[in-house]
Amino acid sequence: MTTPPLFSGFDGLMNLSRREGVDIRPTLLRVLADLYVQTSTHSEEEARQFVELTSRLIDQVDDATRAAVRARLALYPATPAPVLKQLGLKPSHPDRRVPLAREIPAPSLSEATFASEPATMSREKQSRITSNLSMQPTDAAEISGLFFRASSAERALILHNLSETPLKASPRIPAFRAEHAIEALEMAAFVADVENFTLELSETLILPWKIATQVVNDPTGEPLACAAKALGMPSPVFQRVLLFLRPEIGTSVNTVYRLSRLYDVLNERSALIMLAAWRGSTLVVTRAKYRSALYDDERGRTRSATTQTRTVAQPASNVVAPRTGSSQNSRR
Repeated sequence: MTTPPLFSGFDGLMNLSRREGVDIRPTLLRVLADLYVQTSTHSEEEARQFVELTSRLIDQVDDATRAAVRARLALYPATPAPVLKQLGLKPSHPDRRVPLAREIPAPSLSEATFASEPATMSREKQSRITSNLSMQPTDAAEISGLFFRASSAERALILHNLSETPLKASPRIPAFRAEHAIEALEMAAFVADVENFTLELSETLILPWKIATQVVNDPTGEPLACAAKALGMPSPVFQRVLLFLRPEIGTSVNTVYRLSRLYDVLNERSALIMLAAWRGSTLVVTRAKYRSALYDDERGRTRSATTQTRTVAQPASNVVAPRTGSSQNSRR
């Protein structure tokens, strides 16, 4: 028994697009990626088919489609190595617990002499221009759910790959607001006041209470490190928060060291992208909660409006109104 193809009718659709003059290659590549990431594991035949089909499309689609597929497959741990290489991504290493930070090359004498603020602003502007792919609520919910379901090593890999994706990050928290929040969070952590700590984090990062609670109470601590990095919390302050906020983390030397190491190598852009995913994921729940009710209400109003009939008093056809004037003339 042969294994059915991963995307049946692929060649037929390609022939149809050439004959009708409609370029459906971007849609096909997005569909292939969506179908592939829906399953956690794949057979060798399925992986081979996926590599064969996507390799024919990646170099033929527009930049926006390639960026969207690259962002989706970067978060999927079972993406085949040839596809990762073609998309410019690095394969994952399960035995590496925390990705090491890239070594920063020492600047030359001329670079150190002539480096100035305008050059830094130019690099930041270029980064903003190339990183403006906004997340849809469904994609944000998928990234958030994948992150919370992942293990510690997988979370570190997800955060590492997010820094290289073109997804749009949340804006930084204003400096004066962040300083006040960091001071309040540190004071709440000293007295192990988890409730006030969660409330302050929720208000500062504009997170719903449910998400903020999930971030603070996570047993392994990576979401808390991500939230603190998005807030711009200094590393010594974050270490003190780890030691005092929750005993199950503060009493474990390995956990504190692991999270401190993760915090030091964590990119601020990755944390801000994850913050955007947490914020956007709540829109899916809100729409699912209210959209159906409003839709039924509209249908109900339409049905009631069409079924109602207006009763207008009509004069009876067999009743003749008296003609007073004519009778008086006849008598005369």
